Amino acid sequence: MKQLYGFILVLFATTANAQDSLNVLFLGNSYTAYNNLPQLVAQAAASTGDYVTFNSNTPGGHTFQQHSTNTTTLSLIAQGNWAYVVLQEQSQLPSFPIGQVESSVYPYAKKLDSLIKVANPCAETVFYNTWGRKNGDASNCANLPALCTYQGMDSLLQLRYGFMADTNNAILSPVAQVWRYIRTNYPSIELYNPDESHPSVAGSYAAACAFYTVLFRKNPLQITFNSSLDSTTAANIRLATKLIAFDNLADWHVGEYDPVADFYAENDMGNGAYLINQSINADSYQWYINNILESTDENYSLQFNGSPVTVELVAGFCGRTDTLILNVSPLEVNEDLASLLNIYPNPFTDNISIVTEIKLPINWQLINATGQLIQSGNGSNIAGLNNMPTVLYLLRLNVADKTITKRLIKN
Repeated sequence: MKQLYGFILVLFATTANAQDSLNVLFLGNSYTAYNNLPQLVAQAAASTGDYVTFNSNTPGGHTFQQHSTNTTTLSLIAQGNWAYVVLQEQSQLPSFPIGQVESSVYPYAKKLDSLIKVANPCAETVFYNTWGRKNGDASNCANLPALCTYQGMDSLLQLRYGFMADTNNAILSPVAQVWRYIRTNYPSIELYNPDESHPSVAGSYAAACAFYTVLFRKNPLQITFNSSLDSTTAANIRLATKLIAFDNLADWHVGEYDPVADFYAENDMGNGAYLINQSINADSYQWYINNILESTDENYSLQFNGSPVTVELVAGFCGRTDTLILNVSPLEVNEDLASLLNIYPNPFTDNISIVTEIKLPINWQLINATGQLIQSGNGSNIAGLNNMPTVLYLLRLNVADKTITKRLIKN
Protein backbone atom coordinates (compact mmCIF):
# COMPACT_ATOMS: atom_id res chain seq x y z
CA MET A 1 0.00 0.00 0.00
CA LYS A 2 1.12 3.52 -0.71
CA GLN A 3 1.80 5.78 2.24
CA LEU A 4 0.23 9.24 2.30
CA TYR A 5 0.04 11.81 5.05
CA GLY A 6 -2.57 13.38 7.28
CA PHE A 7 -2.53 17.17 7.46
CA ILE A 8 -3.77 19.84 9.82
CA LEU A 9 -3.77 23.09 7.87
CA VAL A 10 -2.86 26.56 9.09
CA LEU A 11 -2.52 29.57 6.76
CA PHE A 12 -0.81 32.87 7.46
CA ALA A 13 -0.36 35.84 5.16
CA THR A 14 1.60 38.98 5.87
CA THR A 15 -0.40 42.19 5.89
CA ALA A 16 0.51 45.80 6.41
CA ASN A 17 2.19 46.50 9.74
CA ALA A 18 0.85 48.97 12.27
CA GLN A 19 3.12 51.58 10.70
CA ASP A 20 4.46 51.42 7.17
CA SER A 21 6.68 53.51 4.94
CA LEU A 22 6.38 53.54 1.14
CA ASN A 23 8.29 55.16 -1.72
CA VAL A 24 5.83 56.12 -4.46
CA LEU A 25 6.39 57.64 -7.91
CA PHE A 26 3.47 59.46 -9.59
CA LEU A 27 3.53 59.82 -13.39
CA GLY A 28 0.63 61.66 -15.00
CA ASN A 29 -0.52 65.15 -15.84
CA SER A 30 -2.70 67.91 -14.40
CA TYR A 31 -5.22 65.47 -12.87
CA THR A 32 -2.40 64.32 -10.59
CA ALA A 33 -0.87 67.78 -10.18
CA TYR A 34 -4.12 69.55 -9.20
CA ASN A 35 -4.25 70.16 -5.44
CA ASN A 36 -0.93 68.26 -5.24
CA LEU A 37 -2.43 64.78 -5.04
CA PRO A 38 0.87 63.08 -4.00
CA GLN A 39 1.15 65.44 -1.05
CA LEU A 40 -2.48 64.76 -0.07
CA VAL A 41 -1.73 61.02 -0.09
CA ALA A 42 1.30 61.61 2.13
CA GLN A 43 -0.73 63.76 4.53
CA ALA A 44 -3.54 61.21 4.72
CA ALA A 45 -0.99 58.48 5.48
CA ALA A 46 0.80 60.59 8.08
CA SER A 47 -2.45 61.11 9.98
CA THR A 48 -2.57 57.32 10.56
CA GLY A 49 1.09 56.98 11.51
CA ASP A 50 2.16 55.75 8.06
CA TYR A 51 4.71 57.49 5.86
CA VAL A 52 4.96 58.22 2.13
CA THR A 53 8.06 59.45 0.33
CA PHE A 54 7.18 60.50 -3.21
CA ASN A 55 8.34 62.07 -6.41
CA SER A 56 6.35 62.94 -9.49
CA ASN A 57 6.38 64.10 -13.09
CA THR A 58 3.05 65.59 -14.18
CA PRO A 59 3.32 67.83 -17.28
CA GLY A 60 -0.06 69.19 -18.36
CA GLY A 61 -1.91 66.95 -20.84
CA HIS A 62 0.88 64.38 -20.94
CA THR A 63 0.03 60.95 -22.35
CA PHE A 64 1.55 57.53 -21.70
CA GLN A 65 3.16 57.78 -25.12
CA GLN A 66 4.84 61.06 -24.18
CA HIS A 67 5.90 59.72 -20.79
CA SER A 68 7.51 56.71 -22.49
CA THR A 69 10.13 59.05 -24.04
CA ASN A 70 10.15 61.82 -21.44
CA THR A 71 13.69 62.05 -20.04
CA THR A 72 12.51 63.07 -16.56
CA THR A 73 10.07 60.18 -16.43
CA LEU A 74 12.66 57.69 -17.63
CA SER A 75 15.22 59.00 -15.14
CA LEU A 76 12.79 58.72 -12.24
CA ILE A 77 11.80 55.17 -13.20
CA ALA A 78 15.46 54.18 -13.53
CA GLN A 79 16.17 55.31 -9.97
CA GLY A 80 14.31 52.22 -8.76
CA ASN A 81 13.57 51.71 -5.08
CA TRP A 82 9.89 52.48 -5.67
CA ALA A 83 7.33 50.37 -3.87
CA TYR A 84 4.69 51.63 -6.31
CA VAL A 85 4.67 53.60 -9.55
CA VAL A 86 1.35 55.31 -10.36
CA LEU A 87 0.43 55.77 -14.03
CA GLN A 88 -2.27 58.27 -15.09
CA GLU A 89 -3.15 58.66 -18.77
CA GLN A 90 -4.41 61.85 -20.40
CA SER A 91 -7.98 62.30 -19.12
CA GLN A 92 -9.86 61.66 -22.39
CA LEU A 93 -7.75 59.19 -24.35
CA PRO A 94 -8.85 55.92 -22.66
CA SER A 95 -12.49 56.73 -23.41
CA PHE A 96 -11.93 57.18 -27.16
CA PRO A 97 -12.93 54.57 -29.79
CA ILE A 98 -11.30 51.24 -29.07
CA GLY A 99 -9.12 51.24 -32.18
CA GLN A 100 -7.52 54.50 -31.09
CA VAL A 101 -7.06 53.22 -27.53
CA GLU A 102 -5.44 50.03 -28.81
CA SER A 103 -2.91 51.99 -30.84
CA SER A 104 -2.33 55.07 -28.66
CA VAL A 105 -2.84 53.93 -25.06
CA TYR A 106 -2.42 50.21 -24.40
CA PRO A 107 1.05 49.75 -26.00
CA TYR A 108 2.51 52.63 -23.98
CA ALA A 109 0.91 51.44 -20.75
CA LYS A 110 2.68 48.13 -21.33
CA LYS A 111 5.95 49.87 -22.23
CA LEU A 112 5.95 51.96 -19.05
CA ASP A 113 5.05 48.94 -16.94
CA SER A 114 7.93 46.99 -18.51
CA LEU A 115 10.38 49.81 -17.84
CA ILE A 116 9.23 49.91 -14.21
CA LYS A 117 9.72 46.15 -13.77
CA VAL A 118 13.19 46.21 -15.36
CA ALA A 119 14.39 49.04 -13.11
CA ASN A 120 12.87 47.54 -9.98
CA PRO A 121 11.36 44.03 -10.08
CA CYS A 122 9.82 44.61 -6.64
CA ALA A 123 7.83 47.68 -7.72
CA GLU A 124 4.12 47.36 -8.42
CA THR A 125 2.43 49.42 -11.11
CA VAL A 126 -0.78 51.20 -10.08
CA PHE A 127 -3.14 52.54 -12.74
CA TYR A 128 -4.94 55.71 -11.64
CA ASN A 129 -8.52 55.23 -12.87
CA THR A 130 -9.66 58.80 -13.54
CA TRP A 131 -13.30 59.88 -13.90
CA GLY A 132 -15.68 61.02 -16.59
CA ARG A 133 -16.21 64.74 -17.04
CA LYS A 134 -19.09 66.21 -15.08
CA ASN A 135 -21.46 66.36 -18.08
CA GLY A 136 -19.56 64.22 -20.55
CA ASP A 137 -17.04 65.16 -23.21
CA ALA A 138 -18.96 67.56 -25.46
CA SER A 139 -16.01 68.07 -27.79
CA ASN A 140 -15.90 64.40 -28.77
CA CYS A 141 -19.42 63.06 -28.27
CA ALA A 142 -20.37 63.58 -31.93
CA ASN A 143 -17.85 60.88 -32.85
CA LEU A 144 -18.77 58.55 -29.98
CA PRO A 145 -22.23 59.11 -28.43
CA ALA A 146 -21.25 57.38 -25.18
CA LEU A 147 -19.03 60.36 -24.43
CA CYS A 148 -22.00 62.74 -24.39
CA THR A 149 -22.78 61.89 -20.76
CA TYR A 150 -20.79 61.52 -17.56
CA GLN A 151 -22.08 57.97 -17.14
CA GLY A 152 -21.02 56.91 -20.62
CA MET A 153 -17.57 58.48 -20.48
CA ASP A 154 -16.93 57.25 -16.95
CA SER A 155 -17.96 53.69 -17.83
CA LEU A 156 -15.53 53.63 -20.76
CA LEU A 157 -12.71 54.93 -18.57
CA GLN A 158 -13.41 52.27 -15.95
CA LEU A 159 -13.48 49.57 -18.62
CA ARG A 160 -10.21 50.60 -20.27
CA TYR A 161 -8.27 51.23 -17.04
CA GLY A 162 -9.51 47.87 -15.77
CA PHE A 163 -8.17 46.23 -18.91
CA MET A 164 -4.77 47.88 -18.46
CA ALA A 165 -4.55 46.67 -14.87
CA ASP A 166 -5.64 43.14 -15.86
CA THR A 167 -3.23 42.77 -18.77
CA ASN A 168 -0.21 44.22 -16.97
CA ASN A 169 -0.68 42.34 -13.68
CA ALA A 170 -1.07 45.71 -12.01
CA ILE A 171 -3.14 47.30 -9.26
CA LEU A 172 -6.06 49.59 -10.03
CA SER A 173 -6.70 52.66 -7.88
CA PRO A 174 -10.52 52.93 -8.13
CA VAL A 175 -10.81 56.71 -7.96
CA ALA A 176 -13.52 56.87 -10.64
CA GLN A 177 -15.53 54.23 -8.81
CA VAL A 178 -15.31 56.20 -5.55
CA TRP A 179 -16.32 59.39 -7.37
CA ARG A 180 -19.36 57.67 -8.87
CA TYR A 181 -20.48 56.47 -5.44
CA ILE A 182 -20.10 59.99 -4.05
CA ARG A 183 -21.99 61.54 -6.98
CA THR A 184 -24.84 59.09 -6.37
CA ASN A 185 -24.99 59.12 -2.58
CA TYR A 186 -23.60 62.55 -1.65
CA PRO A 187 -24.61 64.80 -4.56
CA SER A 188 -23.94 67.95 -2.52
CA ILE A 189 -20.20 67.17 -2.50
CA GLU A 190 -18.68 69.02 -5.45
CA LEU A 191 -15.91 66.86 -6.88
CA TYR A 192 -15.15 69.08 -9.89
CA ASN A 193 -13.46 72.39 -10.50
CA PRO A 194 -15.59 74.92 -12.43
CA ASP A 195 -14.10 73.57 -15.69
CA GLU A 196 -16.12 70.35 -15.01
CA SER A 197 -13.01 68.27 -15.69
CA HIS A 198 -10.28 68.77 -13.11
CA PRO A 199 -10.80 67.82 -9.46
CA SER A 200 -11.85 70.16 -6.72
CA VAL A 201 -10.18 69.78 -3.33
CA ALA A 202 -12.91 67.28 -2.44
CA GLY A 203 -12.25 65.38 -5.66
CA SER A 204 -8.51 65.19 -5.00
CA TYR A 205 -9.16 64.24 -1.38
CA ALA A 206 -11.31 61.32 -2.58
CA ALA A 207 -8.46 60.27 -4.88
CA ALA A 208 -5.98 60.51 -2.00
CA CYS A 209 -8.17 58.31 0.21
CA ALA A 210 -8.43 55.72 -2.57
CA PHE A 211 -4.66 55.69 -3.03
CA TYR A 212 -4.04 55.40 0.70
CA THR A 213 -6.38 52.41 0.80
CA VAL A 214 -4.87 50.42 -2.06
CA LEU A 215 -1.23 51.30 -1.32
CA PHE A 216 -1.34 50.53 2.40
CA ARG A 217 -4.22 48.01 2.29
CA LYS A 218 -5.79 49.78 5.23
CA ASN A 219 -9.20 51.11 6.14
CA PRO A 220 -9.49 54.79 5.15
CA LEU A 221 -11.81 55.41 8.10
CA GLN A 222 -8.69 55.68 10.25
CA ILE A 223 -7.53 58.78 8.32
CA THR A 224 -7.92 61.91 10.46
CA PHE A 225 -6.55 64.42 7.92
CA ASN A 226 -9.41 66.45 6.39
CA SER A 227 -7.42 68.77 4.09
CA SER A 228 -9.41 72.01 3.87
CA LEU A 229 -12.77 70.19 3.92
CA ASP A 230 -15.31 70.35 6.70
CA SER A 231 -15.33 67.28 8.91
CA THR A 232 -18.66 65.94 7.62
CA THR A 233 -17.63 66.11 3.96
CA ALA A 234 -14.29 64.47 4.68
CA ALA A 235 -15.93 61.72 6.74
CA ASN A 236 -18.45 60.97 3.97
CA ILE A 237 -15.65 60.73 1.41
CA ARG A 238 -13.71 58.35 3.66
CA LEU A 239 -16.82 56.21 4.11
CA ALA A 240 -17.38 56.06 0.35
CA THR A 241 -13.75 55.00 -0.11
CA LYS A 242 -14.10 52.33 2.54
CA LEU A 243 -17.20 50.85 0.88
CA ILE A 244 -15.80 50.92 -2.65
CA ALA A 245 -12.03 50.47 -2.28
CA PHE A 246 -11.28 48.82 1.06
CA ASP A 247 -14.22 46.42 1.15
CA ASN A 248 -13.32 45.16 -2.34
CA LEU A 249 -9.51 45.09 -2.38
CA ALA A 250 -9.41 41.90 -4.43
CA ASP A 251 -11.41 43.61 -7.21
CA TRP A 252 -8.56 46.09 -7.59
CA HIS A 253 -5.91 43.30 -7.65
CA VAL A 254 -4.54 44.36 -4.27
CA GLY A 255 -2.58 41.40 -2.92
CA GLU A 256 -3.25 39.30 -6.00
CA TYR A 257 0.43 39.12 -6.89
CA ASP A 258 1.68 38.47 -3.35
CA PRO A 259 3.36 35.13 -2.65
CA VAL A 260 1.06 32.24 -1.72
CA ALA A 261 2.72 29.38 0.16
CA ASP A 262 1.55 25.92 -0.86
CA PHE A 263 3.00 22.41 -0.79
CA TYR A 264 2.01 18.78 -0.51
CA ALA A 265 3.73 15.63 0.74
CA GLU A 266 4.47 12.70 -1.54
CA ASN A 267 5.50 9.24 -0.35
CA ASP A 268 9.22 8.47 -0.83
CA MET A 269 8.51 4.72 -0.45
CA GLY A 270 10.47 4.71 2.80
CA ASN A 271 10.15 6.35 6.19
CA GLY A 272 9.77 9.83 4.80
CA ALA A 273 8.15 12.13 2.29
CA TYR A 274 9.04 14.54 -0.44
CA LEU A 275 7.63 17.99 0.30
CA ILE A 276 6.66 19.34 -3.11
CA ASN A 277 6.52 23.13 -3.32
CA GLN A 278 3.53 24.55 -5.19
CA SER A 279 3.88 28.16 -4.04
CA ILE A 280 3.09 30.96 -6.49
CA ASN A 281 4.53 34.47 -6.90
CA ALA A 282 7.53 33.52 -4.74
CA ASP A 283 11.29 33.28 -5.25
CA SER A 284 12.53 32.44 -1.74
CA TYR A 285 11.59 29.57 0.55
CA GLN A 286 12.21 28.54 4.14
CA TRP A 287 11.32 25.09 5.46
CA TYR A 288 10.89 24.79 9.22
CA ILE A 289 10.50 21.32 10.73
CA ASN A 290 9.22 21.46 14.31
CA ASN A 291 10.13 25.16 14.38
CA ILE A 292 13.73 24.59 13.23
CA LEU A 293 14.89 26.01 9.90
CA GLU A 294 16.09 23.03 7.88
CA SER A 295 16.32 24.24 4.29
CA THR A 296 15.98 27.15 1.88
CA ASP A 297 15.66 24.91 -1.18
CA GLU A 298 12.53 24.98 -3.28
CA ASN A 299 11.56 21.44 -2.22
CA TYR A 300 12.48 19.37 0.84
CA SER A 301 12.91 15.68 1.68
CA LEU A 302 11.39 14.90 5.07
CA GLN A 303 12.25 11.92 7.29
CA PHE A 304 9.97 10.71 10.07
CA ASN A 305 11.32 9.55 13.41
CA GLY A 306 8.27 7.64 14.49
CA SER A 307 6.05 10.63 15.27
CA PRO A 308 4.22 13.43 13.43
CA VAL A 309 6.10 16.63 12.60
CA THR A 310 5.07 20.24 12.08
CA VAL A 311 6.13 21.50 8.67
CA GLU A 312 6.15 25.24 8.04
CA LEU A 313 6.86 26.71 4.60
CA VAL A 314 7.52 30.44 4.36
CA ALA A 315 7.35 31.62 0.73
CA GLY A 316 8.59 35.14 -0.01
CA PHE A 317 9.01 37.74 -2.70
CA CYS A 318 10.29 41.31 -2.32
CA GLY A 319 9.71 41.50 1.41
CA ARG A 320 6.23 39.99 1.43
CA THR A 321 5.77 36.49 2.78
CA ASP A 322 3.08 33.88 3.18
CA THR A 323 3.22 30.88 5.52
CA LEU A 324 1.61 27.47 5.32
CA ILE A 325 1.86 25.09 8.30
CA LEU A 326 0.93 21.43 8.07
CA ASN A 327 1.10 18.86 10.84
CA VAL A 328 2.20 15.78 8.91
CA SER A 329 1.84 12.19 10.07
CA PRO A 330 1.82 8.82 8.24
CA LEU A 331 -1.58 7.56 7.17
CA GLU A 332 -2.31 4.25 5.45
CA VAL A 333 -4.69 4.42 2.49
CA ASN A 334 -5.20 2.25 -0.54
CA GLU A 335 -4.70 4.77 -3.34
CA ASP A 336 -3.29 8.19 -4.00
CA LEU A 337 -6.27 10.40 -3.20
CA ALA A 338 -5.01 13.30 -5.27
CA SER A 339 -5.17 11.21 -8.44
CA LEU A 340 -8.78 10.32 -7.69
CA LEU A 341 -9.99 13.91 -7.32
CA ASN A 342 -10.84 15.86 -10.46
CA ILE A 343 -12.18 19.42 -10.58
CA TYR A 344 -14.08 20.81 -13.55
CA PRO A 345 -14.54 23.11 -15.28
CA ASN A 346 -11.26 24.93 -14.85
CA PRO A 347 -11.44 27.83 -15.64
CA PHE A 348 -14.89 28.00 -14.05
CA THR A 349 -17.80 30.44 -14.42
CA ASP A 350 -20.63 29.78 -11.95
CA ASN A 351 -20.25 26.21 -10.66
CA ILE A 352 -17.44 23.84 -9.72
CA SER A 353 -17.88 20.07 -9.64
CA ILE A 354 -15.70 17.67 -7.66
CA VAL A 355 -15.61 14.34 -9.49
CA THR A 356 -14.26 11.35 -7.55
CA GLU A 357 -14.79 7.66 -6.83
CA ILE A 358 -13.82 8.21 -3.19
CA LYS A 359 -16.59 7.14 -0.83
CA LEU A 360 -15.26 9.21 2.08
CA PRO A 361 -16.70 12.62 3.08
CA ILE A 362 -15.06 15.60 1.34
CA ASN A 363 -14.88 19.03 2.95
CA TRP A 364 -13.67 22.00 0.95
CA GLN A 365 -12.60 25.63 1.31
CA LEU A 366 -12.44 28.09 -1.60
CA ILE A 367 -9.76 30.73 -0.92
CA ASN A 368 -8.79 33.78 -2.98
CA ALA A 369 -5.26 34.97 -3.76
CA THR A 370 -5.18 37.23 -0.68
CA GLY A 371 -5.86 34.27 1.62
CA GLN A 372 -9.49 35.18 2.30
CA LEU A 373 -12.00 32.34 2.70
CA ILE A 374 -14.71 32.78 0.05
CA GLN A 375 -16.85 29.69 0.69
CA SER A 376 -16.62 26.43 2.58
CA GLY A 377 -18.76 23.35 2.68
CA ASN A 378 -18.92 19.67 1.81
CA GLY A 379 -20.13 17.56 -1.06
CA SER A 380 -19.29 17.53 -4.75
CA ASN A 381 -20.78 20.81 -6.04
CA ILE A 382 -19.86 24.45 -5.42
CA ALA A 383 -22.37 26.93 -6.85
CA GLY A 384 -23.16 30.65 -6.97
CA LEU A 385 -19.74 31.84 -8.15
CA ASN A 386 -20.81 33.91 -11.16
CA ASN A 387 -20.19 37.34 -9.60
CA MET A 388 -16.75 36.57 -8.19
CA PRO A 389 -13.73 38.52 -9.56
CA THR A 390 -11.70 36.97 -12.39
CA VAL A 391 -8.60 35.96 -10.41
CA LEU A 392 -6.71 32.91 -9.17
CA TYR A 393 -8.34 30.82 -6.43
CA LEU A 394 -7.21 27.86 -4.34
CA LEU A 395 -9.58 24.99 -3.59
CA ARG A 396 -8.51 23.03 -0.52
CA LEU A 397 -10.06 19.58 -0.28
CA ASN A 398 -9.98 17.69 3.03
CA VAL A 399 -10.55 13.96 2.80
CA ALA A 400 -9.34 11.09 5.01
CA ASP A 401 -7.25 13.52 7.11
CA LYS A 402 -5.40 14.66 3.99
CA THR A 403 -5.47 18.14 2.45
CA ILE A 404 -5.19 18.47 -1.32
CA THR A 405 -4.91 21.85 -3.02
CA LYS A 406 -6.15 22.62 -6.53
CA ARG A 407 -5.61 25.89 -8.40
CA LEU A 408 -8.62 27.37 -10.19
CA ILE A 409 -9.14 30.32 -12.48
CA LYS A 410 -12.40 32.29 -12.68
CA ASN A 411 -13.65 33.10 -16.21
